Amino acid sequence: MAFNLHGRSLLSLLDLSAAEIRELLRLAADLKSAKRSGTEVPRLSGRNIALIFEKTSTRTRSAFEVAAHDQGAHVTYIGPHDSQLGHKESVKDTARVLGRLFDAIEYRGFGQTIVEDLARYAGVPVYNGLTAEFHPTQVLGDFMTMREFTHKHLSDVTLCYLGDAHSNTADSLMVGAAKVGMKLKIGAPHSLWPTQSLVEECGRISADTQAQLMLTENPAEAVAGADFIYTDVWLSMGEDESLWKQRIDLLKPYRVTQSLMDRSGNPHVKFMHCLPAFHNRDTAVGADIAERFDIDCMEVTDAVFESEASIVFDQAENRMHSIKALLVATLG
Repeated sequence: MAFNLHGRSLLSLLDLSAAEIRELLRLAADLKSAKRSGTEVPRLSGRNIALIFEKTSTRTRSAFEVAAHDQGAHVTYIGPHDSQLGHKESVKDTARVLGRLFDAIEYRGFGQTIVEDLARYAGVPVYNGLTAEFHPTQVLGDFMTMREFTHKHLSDVTLCYLGDAHSNTADSLMVGAAKVGMKLKIGAPHSLWPTQSLVEECGRISADTQAQLMLTENPAEAVAGADFIYTDVWLSMGEDESLWKQRIDLLKPYRVTQSLMDRSGNPHVKFMHCLPAFHNRDTAVGADIAERFDIDCMEVTDAVFESEASIVFDQAENRMHSIKALLVATLG
């Protein structure tokens, strides 16, 4: 391996250099190719990984479990009611116990300080599977997917993010884009822009990488020239459901429609979403929202979601390959 992340944690993409991100993506591509050709070599035999999930998950849990199993590691799932974390036992004490038993820990849950404390006291690599502030493994999979669907270097890509930009996904995309020198255009109501402190930090990173960040309330301006148009749910996990009406009223202009895709001016523009997506009435939440607010979809129309431009399921698969690269690089 041409780079050394052995023993390192990933709490946000701020922890990685641009070169380290690119090397992880190369390793992920190699591992994906090896899995598909049946030539994958397990490098994590005998390793044990704790998966702490204080929030529910489909892609993150499945990706970590399959990645670990493919590489010969064993995982222990610790759900919301399976430990005393933060209830009868402090994060610090839990970290010191799990660090004695496991070779690495993944955490998906609430505040960033929790995953930071786990990393501070566990003595083993800790991976952020999602916190309120950041979602770094999502963006590694996203960047891997972008590389598969464009001939451009990441530093030449124009990415547009629409919708709720005051979220862990938007924040992580902004950090990742700054690190690799990408052009990121965020279209969102001003009240849902990223925090100013993180915008300023990404600005400092961009001074070295030549990345470009644009924030606008005009969705048409945001999508112009985009290679990829990315959106996410309008109400993040854990937010008060009483906010639905406010968010719908605010974010309807940022819904990804075919017309907005066309406004990119790029016939090859691709649609991205980290999932789950409310693109029709076919979920309990989607049906409830449709009935209460008389809308058939929220952040993206069904026509765009099901179109040939949509690469959302490639993103979902690549979560596993990129997470596998992270595990191999830090534990292998």
